[in-house]
Amino acid sequence: MQTTQIDQIKKRLMGLDSAAISDAMDSLHIPAGLAGIVPRSNVGIKMAGPAFTVRYEPIIPEQGKFLNAGNYIDEVPAGYVIVVDNQGRTDCTSWGNILTFKAVQKGIAGSVIYGSARDLSEVRRLEYPLFTTGVYMVSGKNRAKVAAKQCTLDIGGVAISPGDWIFADDNGSLVIPQQHLLTVIERAENVDKTEQAIIEAITNGEDLVNAREKLGYAVPWKAVQ
Repeated sequence: MQTTQIDQIKKRLMGLDSAAISDAMDSLHIPAGLAGIVPRSNVGIKMAGPAFTVRYEPIIPEQGKFLNAGNYIDEVPAGYVIVVDNQGRTDCTSWGNILTFKAVQKGIAGSVIYGSARDLSEVRRLEYPLFTTGVYMVSGKNRAKVAAKQCTLDIGGVAISPGDWIFADDNGSLVIPQQHLLTVIERAENVDKTEQAIIEAITNGEDLVNAREKLGYAVPWKAVQ
């Protein structure tokens, strides 16, 4: 996908929220939400971008041998979201301050970690979008290693392939399969319009039941008539 296309898609997604996108995904019967992966950054931060996927595997520490797990970041293009599957580990981290600084320097859109992170004060100081299942202080060095890059991940039953789009905000994070991207965006924009129309109607005195029925709340991904 060309940079111009990425920028155009990102602009449309950043005008939405994860709730509208989730409803659009529901309309297509596609699982999207990455359960348990929650924001660790400043309130109000959003992120959107194509996925650069990384899968970790555990290792047994060897005395006197050093293994650094995070050098993959040099390969991640600007504008992408790093998605790390560290098996949801709570005993060590796969993200910290050095990776955060490098990600900001490179213009990476954010990170989703199925596992733990540390150095949250630095993450928040740099206003870097970070979403994880856990927080812990113990390093992943000599405890985990990169097993594969740019591979399909399975996080909680949701598949994430390289190039799928990741969106995250205060509600959590989700994945949009690239083959459904434009349909999902269009439907999510319609969901947003439908909900705004309902809010406007009840603001003007309409009963909620009537407003929902009249404005198509049962199928909000269809354009408001």
